Amino acid sequence: MVLSHTASDTDVSVHSTFASRYVRTSLPRFKMPGNSIPKEAAYQIINDELMLDGNPRLNLASFVTTWMEPECDKLIMESINKNYVDMDEYPITTELQNRCVNMIANLFNAPLEETETAVGVGTVGSSEAIMLAGLAFKRKWQNKRKAEGKPFDKPNIVTGANVQVCWEKFARYFEVELKEVKLSEGYYVMDPEKAVEMVDENTICVAAILGSTLNGEFEDVKLLNDLLVLKNKETGWDTPIHVDAASGGFIAPFLYPELEWDFRLPLVKSINVSGHKYGLVYAGIGWVVWRTKDDLPEELIFHINYLGSDQPTFTLNFSKGSSQVIAQYYQLIRLGHEGYRNVMENCRENMIVLREGLEKTERFNIVSKNEGVPLVAFSLKDSSSHTEFEISDMLRRYGWIVPAYTMPPNAQHVTVLRVVIREDFSRTLAERLVIDIEKVMRELDELPSRVVQKISLGEEKIEANGDNLMVTVKKSDMERQREIINGWKKLVSDRKKTNGIC
Repeated sequence: MVLSHTASDTDVSVHSTFASRYVRTSLPRFKMPGNSIPKEAAYQIINDELMLDGNPRLNLASFVTTWMEPECDKLIMESINKNYVDMDEYPITTELQNRCVNMIANLFNAPLEETETAVGVGTVGSSEAIMLAGLAFKRKWQNKRKAEGKPFDKPNIVTGANVQVCWEKFARYFEVELKEVKLSEGYYVMDPEKAVEMVDENTICVAAILGSTLNGEFEDVKLLNDLLVLKNKETGWDTPIHVDAASGGFIAPFLYPELEWDFRLPLVKSINVSGHKYGLVYAGIGWVVWRTKDDLPEELIFHINYLGSDQPTFTLNFSKGSSQVIAQYYQLIRLGHEGYRNVMENCRENMIVLREGLEKTERFNIVSKNEGVPLVAFSLKDSSSHTEFEISDMLRRYGWIVPAYTMPPNAQHVTVLRVVIREDFSRTLAERLVIDIEKVMRELDELPSRVVQKISLGEEKIEANGDNLMVTVKKSDMERQREIINGWKKLVSDRKKTNGIC
């Protein structure tokens, strides 16, 4: 007689992961489950869902680094359990952070003596760095106004309308009026002359962008500085400049070393840069450095000793991982000036390949500039039949993630596509992308126009479809769903009648 044994639900050892009961039932989505599951099943379930994410290296919307060398990956994993804020427990990690601050400050031409320590801090990104820099400007302005016996309750900051959303967050969170210089078609960065005109006695600083998010263009910080020097001399004010070099801070020193945008300009008092962009580190690291100690008010620095020794801290958060700080130090000493210059030159060359490939199609206007962040922003020459948003959507079918967006006021009628060229975007990928864009354009040419003109009529909209002037009422999602269901019911009913079935 052959004896057989039926595995019970709890006999996990005989099940493969995909045959176990843990993948046969849905897991809770909003409440923590009552029972545990094996680690293999937990990993597989999560990994399966993550497969539906886009491929990070084909995410051409992002400036953030998506590839690092295996040796750096190893360092990151070995230090992933270190809390950066425990400076007394991890003194070498703290030392590496200080070295990074000094290297970056010197890269930005801070006026430091040979052995002088730079003033700066590592952050979780440029958003936090901008918050810290903005707070320093606000406090310095308030202290000066108090000393002069003047009102200090209406601070403002002058920027271009092209700034990243973190500047709007700073203004709203810390009650600072944001005065934006509007853009115009063909000029998508802050106009220094208009910016200086908007400066008044309540302006805590003017923020210039070295590498606009919209088209990668560097703003003219040198002209801004010169105009502001004249205005300060005429008015007796001392309005300073902050440079948001989130994207361009690790580009300009290597590709455009003669460009004056940093601490070589006397009114530039602080600079932020994203280590996780062209600093070539994975997401989670930014830096802010100040010109001198006097530019960072002492009262903003906290001193704690409950971790073992006196520790100065100036951050918005407290605990954070050490891995990204260590990864930044790895890149700085591994690549040096030579390595960073090679990477940036390669990115620029691949940008030119992509740009020229798009120009050859004769279908696009190039919106981005040659000098700036290595990216290509482009728009359709003829958008009467199809839009940039359709191109973005159809490129997803080939794996590419290419964003389409409208420009800020007063250029919101301009829509562009943008491809960011990162270190891991090779020449082959650039050529492949051009081929796929050409395929998409041919596919769109064969499709009917989806461009519509919309006229609001209460809660409904009338749409005139392309040149056909077909007027239809736009239905809600629920109405369309009911229409589809009724259509299927009718189809099934018709088939029953045709087949003679009662």
